[in-house]
Amino acid sequence: MSAPTTTDPVARARDAAARESWAEAYELLHDHDRHPERGLTADDLSVLADSAWWSGHVDESVAARLRAHAAYLAADDHRGAGLTSWWLYYEYAGLGRPAAAAGWLHRARHHLEDLPDCPEQCFLAMTAAEEASAHGDHESALAATRRMTALALACGSPDLLALARQSESRVLLAAGRRAEGLALLDEAMCAVSAGELSGMVTGWLYCLALTQCMEAADFARAVEWTNAAMEWCAPPWTGRPPDGNADTGTAPEAEDPDTEEDPDTEDPSAALAPLPMTVPSGENPFRGVCRAHRVEVLDLLGAWALAEAEARQACREVPVDCLESAAAAYYAAGDVQRRQGRLEAAAVSYGHAHELGRIPQPGLALLRLAQGRADAAVAGVDLALACRNDPDHDVLGRARLLAARTEVALAVRDLPGAAKAAADLAALAGAADGDVPLLRALADTALGSVALAERRPGALLPLRRALAGWLELRVPYEAAQVRMLLAAACRAAGDEEAARLELGTARAVFERLGAVPDARRAAALLGGGSRRRLPGGLTAREAEVLRLVASGGTNKDIAGALVISEHTVARHLNNIFAKLGVGSRTSATAYAYAHGLV
Repeated sequence: MSAPTTTDPVARARDAAARESWAEAYELLHDHDRHPERGLTADDLSVLADSAWWSGHVDESVAARLRAHAAYLAADDHRGAGLTSWWLYYEYAGLGRPAAAAGWLHRARHHLEDLPDCPEQCFLAMTAAEEASAHGDHESALAATRRMTALALACGSPDLLALARQSESRVLLAAGRRAEGLALLDEAMCAVSAGELSGMVTGWLYCLALTQCMEAADFARAVEWTNAAMEWCAPPWTGRPPDGNADTGTAPEAEDPDTEEDPDTEDPSAALAPLPMTVPSGENPFRGVCRAHRVEVLDLLGAWALAEAEARQACREVPVDCLESAAAAYYAAGDVQRRQGRLEAAAVSYGHAHELGRIPQPGLALLRLAQGRADAAVAGVDLALACRNDPDHDVLGRARLLAARTEVALAVRDLPGAAKAAADLAALAGAADGDVPLLRALADTALGSVALAERRPGALLPLRRALAGWLELRVPYEAAQVRMLLAAACRAAGDEEAARLELGTARAVFERLGAVPDARRAAALLGGGSRRRLPGGLTAREAEVLRLVASGGTNKDIAGALVISEHTVARHLNNIFAKLGVGSRTSATAYAYAHGLV
């Protein structure tokens, strides 16, 4: 569109807003609004509120919208007042002010509910669907989304129709109707990719779709829409779909993960530090939120260096009303750091995620296990699972907790607990509407690891299914971990050659990813155990004692096995506990399993 020829700044601002040039609209209206004698209409104040939000000035957006509501009331415009009230509800909810949000939602209903059918009522229907779904009332939620669809069709709004499709898809997914829900989500996203929607609804749908795909464990869709979202967010941003030649918005390549740096000596200051979360004027405020989703995808794909760099960038870009996205980025970075053996840095990242409102599980439990704090690991993952006993649409979140519960239980030799967690995980995967490769791979890994620990001959079959699943998904770290389990199963079956092939492949993957503890464990199992540095500063004799403790031996059993006195065994145990920072045989056993000594 050509630029307007008028010199009236308000008219120019309206034109800029129509082109979704929000920074330009904000500057014009903000400057005009400094002069009290130059009044702005209710519609102009709404444009000022929208442009302030897009430009990263959330407080100014709320203030302008409050003035717009008063102006609509003065003009007896209940539709305008109702829509403005709903936006105030949305903004206050994002700012963490639930009481104010509830008040404005009540006002929106007061303004709109008794009017004849109108487009503004779509937002009330969308909110009603969210509330009903949160209470597990899927029938009421579906009725609300279908009313939203009818209103959208009646007014012919592509924005509202796409939101209605997405809202209904979310309800269907929460109700377990996976195939129907994903089909509706795909339909809504067609309008996004075709460039048929406004910038606000485009951003909403990208963020909502990415969340839905990961919660539903649909990794293929998550990868596809994450890439598309980052392309849409790429600068220079205009609010419209890119022409295919824009910068993808990726962060610069981070430090090569294949370094020989010892994670045990890492400076904890290298962890992600809290960063000011502001959106520079003129940039897309959805950029940080979409990037935070991308971090989780990169983590699974094994692009760990880039994932950590992107997490840092996401925390710089996330608006103050979307802090849950920054929490997700910190958590994903913690997972990367933990698996690389950078335990102090991981603890810092998990701490930042917790500060921003995310329960950092199961990552924190697995960190405690790696630190030899088995009791804390068990308590953390059990509490997180208990908090998810209510109906929950986040299927992948629960699956990851059950997978971690299996791992922790095996580390502390709780075979019944591990078997139950693995069975629950298999039931979750089996209950899904249709085949879900990510859930199936998690379940097969857990079932195979339990069968191996129980010395059952059937461990190879689920482990081979798990490996095929992870390779199909192109998730390298989990595939390499399954290869380690397969190596143990092959050795138990007497196939040493197959075991060494699996270990060699796993070691190469771990080294490429920078997963130092796992790479050392694979190297030790390949025959390098006598030459490697033992974890925690243990001596070779102390490592022998610890292995026997982990196998369930008493002091008398260990003394007999090593032909030493029980007094010497007790002295070794005191040294082991001091070096590892643990206070019990259970915690020492967990440390031994976590560090590949058993």
